[in-house]
Amino acid sequence: MRIRSLGVIDDAVVELSPGFTAVTGETGAGKTMVVTSLGLLLGGRADPALVRIGAKAAVVEGRITVPEGTAAVVRAQEAGAELDDGALLISRTVSAEGRSRAHLGGRSVPVGMLTELADELVAVHGQTDQQGLLKLSRQRGALDRYAGDAVAVPLTKYQAAYRRLRAVSAELDTIVTRARERAQEADLLRFGLDEIAAVEPRAGEDVELSAEAERLGHAEALASAASAAHAALAGNPEDPEGVDATTLVGGANRALDAVRSHDPDLSALADRIGEIGILLSDVAGELAGYADDLDADPLRLAAVEERRAALTQLTRKYGESIDQVLAWAEQGSARLLELDGDDDRVGELTAERDGLRSELGVLAQALTDSRTEAASRFAEAVTQELASLAMPHARVSFDIRRTDDPDGVELDGRTVAYGPSGVDEVELLLAPHPGAPPRPIAKGASGGELSRVMLAVEVVFAGTDPVPTYLFDEVDAGVGGKAAVEIGRRLAKLAKSAQVVVVTHLPQVAAFADRQLLVEKTNDGTVTRSGVTVLEGEDRVRELSRMLAGQEDSETARAHAEELLATARADA
Repeated sequence: MRIRSLGVIDDAVVELSPGFTAVTGETGAGKTMVVTSLGLLLGGRADPALVRIGAKAAVVEGRITVPEGTAAVVRAQEAGAELDDGALLISRTVSAEGRSRAHLGGRSVPVGMLTELADELVAVHGQTDQQGLLKLSRQRGALDRYAGDAVAVPLTKYQAAYRRLRAVSAELDTIVTRARERAQEADLLRFGLDEIAAVEPRAGEDVELSAEAERLGHAEALASAASAAHAALAGNPEDPEGVDATTLVGGANRALDAVRSHDPDLSALADRIGEIGILLSDVAGELAGYADDLDADPLRLAAVEERRAALTQLTRKYGESIDQVLAWAEQGSARLLELDGDDDRVGELTAERDGLRSELGVLAQALTDSRTEAASRFAEAVTQELASLAMPHARVSFDIRRTDDPDGVELDGRTVAYGPSGVDEVELLLAPHPGAPPRPIAKGASGGELSRVMLAVEVVFAGTDPVPTYLFDEVDAGVGGKAAVEIGRRLAKLAKSAQVVVVTHLPQVAAFADRQLLVEKTNDGTVTRSGVTVLEGEDRVRELSRMLAGQEDSETARAHAEELLATARADA
C-alpha cells in the first residue's frame, strides 16, 4: 500500500509479507493508520478528519494479488476492472471536504463495490471487534457462519416465511384497527353511488343538454335569422320584385355562358360561378328546413333545464363533468367491493397467519437443531485452539435458549418469541479453568482472555471459511508473558495458509512474524516515505529490545530478543 496525507502519515509505502507481517512502533507513531488505510481500500467510512492538516485529500493505493477465477475477481471484472499481472489495483481518495472516490482496476467505481469485495479479500479484526463479539447477535452470527449451509438453507426458508407473516399480520391489523373508518368510507360510497344511479347520467349528456338549452332559449331569434338569410339567398315570396343572391348569381352565369367558348380562362370562371349557384341553392334549402324544424316548445326547454339541474348536483360532488362523475362511480364501485369483502379478507388473512405461524415453528425447530449440532463442533474446535493459546484448561460452550412470549410461535408446547433469525438466543460461554462454571464471555472473560477467544474463533473460521488476508489490530491487548508467545506462535501457524497482518505492541508476537515493519515519526511528528521500514538482522533485534524493555541497547533485552527470534525460527 501507498499512503499519502492520512493522519500522521505524510507519504509512506507499506510492503506486506505474503505470510505473517507484524507492524510495530512507538505509541502514536501511526501504526493504526495501516489498519485505517486498508479499511478505506475495503470501502470503510471516509472521515475527512483523517486528512492531514494542510492537505487537500488523503490517498490510499493498494495492490492485492488475487487468484484468477475467484468470486472477488469475477465481481471486479463485471464492474469493468482489469487485472495487472494477477493483481487488483485499488485506490481510495478522501477530500478534506468529505468527498470520497474509489477506483478499481483502472475504473471509477462506487465505494459500495469495494465493500462487496471486502468479505472475499480480507477479514479485519480490532479491539472494537472484540467488543462486538460480546453482543448476542454477533455470537449467533458467528455460529451460523460456522454451520454453513446446514443453517443457511433453513434460515433462508424461515426468513421468507417470516417476511410473509409480517406482511399478513400488518394487513390484518390495518383492516381490524381501521374497521370503523372503512365502514364510514363504505357508507359514503354507497350514498354517492345510489345518488348517481338514481339520475342515470349518460356519458357526454351534460354537453349535449347545454347545447340544446342554448338553442331552445333563443329559438325565435334563430328562426328569424334563418328566414332572413333564406330570403336574401332565395328571395321572398311576398316581394317578387326583390333582388336575391340566387337570382344575381344566375344572371352572372348566363352572361358568361354565351361567350365562354371563346376563352378557356373565362370558361373556368363561369364554372366556378355555377358551383356558387349550386352551393347557394343548397344552403338556402337547409335554412328553410332549419327554420321549419326549430322547436320553440317552452315545455321542452323546461325539461332540459330540469335535467341539467339534476346533472349539476352530481358534478358539484363527484367531478367537473358527467364523464368524470361516471369515472368516480366506476372507481367507487371497485373500492366498495374491496371494503365489503373485509370480513372475508379477515378470515382469509387470519387463516394464512395461523398457517404461517405453524410453518414458522417447524422451520424454527429445524434451525435450532442445526445450530445445536454446529454449536457442539464449534465449541470443541475453539476449545482446542484456546489450549494452544496458553489457556489449556479453558472450555467454551454455547447456551441456546428461547424466551416465552404470548404473541410468539408454538414450539414444543411453549409459545416463544421469534425474530428474523429464528427463536434462538445464542450465547457464548467460557469456563477459564476447571471447576469454574461456564459464564457469558461478556461477564466472565478478561481483556486478554477475550482477545484469545476471538483469535481462536477466527482461526477456526480459517479452517472452514477462509479468506486470503487476516488483519488484527492489537488483538493481543491485555495479554503478556507465555500467552503472548502462544498467540505469536498461533498467528504464525495461521500465516502458513493465509496472509496475516498484525499491529502489535508485544515483542513475543512480533518475533514470530516473517516480516516486521517499523513505523517511525520524524522530528516534526510526521511519517514520511522513509518512516516505514522493513527490519532485518540487528535492526530487528534493536526494535524487539525496545519493545521488551524500552531500551534498544540493553544487553538483557537484546539477549531476550534474540531468544524470542530463535524460538520463532525453531517453530517455523
